[in-house]
Amino acid sequence: MKAPPRPGVFLVATRELRWMRRDRLALFLAVGVPLIAFALLGWTFSNAVIRDLKVSVVDADRTPTSMIYVQAVASASAVRVAERSGDLTSAMRAIRSGDAIAAVYIPENFERDLMARKRPQIIVFYNRQYFTPGNNASSAISNAIAAATATLPPTSPAKSASFKPGSLVVEQYVLTNPALNFAQFLLRAIMPTVLHVVTAIAAGYAVGSEFSTRSRRAWLRAAGGSPLAALVGKLAPLFAIFILMMVVVAVTIHGLYHIPFRGDSVMMGAAACLLVIAYLSVGALFQLLVRNLALGLSLTAIFCSPAFGFAGVGFPLLGMGGFARFWGALLPLRWYIQILFDQAVRGLPTSVSAEPFAILGGLAVVFFGLGWLRLRAIIKVSPIHVPAPPPINESYSGGGVGAAMAAECRRILSDRGAFGLIVLAPIIYGVLYPQPYLGQVLRGIPIVVVDQDGTELSRELIQTLNADEAIKVEVLAATLAEAQAALARRQVFAILGIPEGTEREVLKGNEARLAAYVDSAYFLLYNRVAQGISEASGAVNAEIAAHGARSNGSLAHAALIKSSPVELLTEPLFNPVGGYASYVVPAAFVLILQQSLFMGSASLGGVAFEKGGREARRRRGGARAVLGQALAHLCLETPALALYLIILPRVYGFSTLGRPIDLFLMAAPFVLAVSFLAQFIGAWFKRRESAVLLFIAASLPLFFLVGVSWPVEAIPDLLRSASRAFPSTSAIDGLVRINQMGATLHDVWRDWATLWILAGVYGLLAVAATHLSSREQISHGR
Repeated sequence: MKAPPRPGVFLVATRELRWMRRDRLALFLAVGVPLIAFALLGWTFSNAVIRDLKVSVVDADRTPTSMIYVQAVASASAVRVAERSGDLTSAMRAIRSGDAIAAVYIPENFERDLMARKRPQIIVFYNRQYFTPGNNASSAISNAIAAATATLPPTSPAKSASFKPGSLVVEQYVLTNPALNFAQFLLRAIMPTVLHVVTAIAAGYAVGSEFSTRSRRAWLRAAGGSPLAALVGKLAPLFAIFILMMVVVAVTIHGLYHIPFRGDSVMMGAAACLLVIAYLSVGALFQLLVRNLALGLSLTAIFCSPAFGFAGVGFPLLGMGGFARFWGALLPLRWYIQILFDQAVRGLPTSVSAEPFAILGGLAVVFFGLGWLRLRAIIKVSPIHVPAPPPINESYSGGGVGAAMAAECRRILSDRGAFGLIVLAPIIYGVLYPQPYLGQVLRGIPIVVVDQDGTELSRELIQTLNADEAIKVEVLAATLAEAQAALARRQVFAILGIPEGTEREVLKGNEARLAAYVDSAYFLLYNRVAQGISEASGAVNAEIAAHGARSNGSLAHAALIKSSPVELLTEPLFNPVGGYASYVVPAAFVLILQQSLFMGSASLGGVAFEKGGREARRRRGGARAVLGQALAHLCLETPALALYLIILPRVYGFSTLGRPIDLFLMAAPFVLAVSFLAQFIGAWFKRRESAVLLFIAASLPLFFLVGVSWPVEAIPDLLRSASRAFPSTSAIDGLVRINQMGATLHDVWRDWATLWILAGVYGLLAVAATHLSSREQISHGR
């Protein structure tokens, strides 16, 4: 006779695998959810090069010369002329409504003023509220106009006796990501970020189920009463699955996208193991602390979901405040991302990553140790009855919309899970989420200068670099090797070399070339450093061209006309200072509202089935009940809407140009569409936690499908069309344009109409779903 298996880690792990085979939701969460998220993200960023950004052109001159500039803009690869506006008013309307991301204005009498050497202006207005597409459009248009200017014939005969001094030419060398591939930059960080949320939620579900639908005593018997064996055995299968998911991430990034890996693969693999252990422990710890599956999952989601901002990917740690740095230091993801970028992107020695690796390992040990201590405490005390949540009254007096609305409000206010998601989560996220970005603009980014010239000109350049807002000269290195060592230590983020003989070449009338090596591991740092170096060298060149004349004098003006006969002005709109929080937080707020309302509302469908079976589900699915429940959600979301659209933007100093009535009229169909969609999905759930388990990882993929961060022109057409099925796509676009850009409801009528259509369609589906699911239940019962 075969002996029964001995209690211990192996028996607990075997029990866990059998449960995952039976519980398809657990298996789908661990395998299906991350794979779907990876596929969506990979598809979203499949067009690594941004092209065809829509531009409006206002040519008030309509001369052959102005047509040269219009054709130059039209031929630029990153942009296309979507419309020819008659005046600036119509061009601004196109930008506000989303028909264009930028506008080029060529004033009247442009050709005449150019021939008269009056240095006419071309003005580029670009939408910086949509950060990446706006900045890319501005850069592409500026390059096209500069190229067109270079082809113009001279406006006056050159004087053979005149002497023109040379100039400084910065030759930029991009380190770590020479192609400036946006997908390479983001995918490395986003995929592990999605996985860390799923990891914690999966562990929380596995542990929390022991306090709800499974048996805690059977779990401990399988472990032989050992809390260590119980915890290790339970998490071991998930550890194996998520390490395999990490391999999928690596294969996707380095195999499918052919993105090079430059560092130590052993250290990177060890860091991945520590990350998975840390978040498995976090998910288990929250469940062991509260011993309530729904509440524990909500707390885990609140802890993990904002981690991407605190990890320093979008907005670097250099620009964060004290609280954001402190909170980020508590998150294992923050240290894993640092190791990832040091090793995979920069290819630095392992010694440089030793400190973040040690901190990541320490956090993994601490979180696992706390989980083990908590489980041991639970085992030591006599079994404590965990009270079930109070019963929720699934019936309401009468059959009207008002009664259904009142009953739904009572459900939400009496259910801790739904109340936490719908009411409390927006408040917590409203305070926590913006913290990493409140620095708005990066200032004083440290660079190193290798001055091998040692002349008055080189000293003037260094002073000008220090005077620029974006950068500061942190180190003056004697050799390039010393500068590279500072760069490897993350002490600086760029190297500017001033070679010997620079001043001599300028005095001889030649171009003196300066080598700028800029770290592009983090795009915002790269762009700001490149901007600072360009501005400083341009200021010094202006001084050189003026021959020491007064900056506002005629000699300086003449020199400026000779070097640049056309003045290009770039005017950022709606977010003029380029604040990162002003760009990302208003859009993220709308997505937070969708996710919290959707998961909270959909979970009530599972609650109804748990409490009252098919009959309770049927009562929730009547037309009046569906409408009443949606109106209850709208009433309960109104304070959150006021907080996110009116109060917090003013507290944080964001642009608030929209009228409250327009904001509410735009938000109402959004909330209703989310509610109806949640009721439709929730009608198929048998458990309250299903909504959180299935949709917690959807936030990041949905955010990049909107077009605020990643341009809609770079999103594949089929995926772009499919994204319209999510209310957040139209709502973010419409609400951001109204509130931050001063658009009217008429300007965003397509988004508004789409939301009403979605509300109607999902409302009908919510009513139909109850009857379909009931029929399916009956047919399966047969």
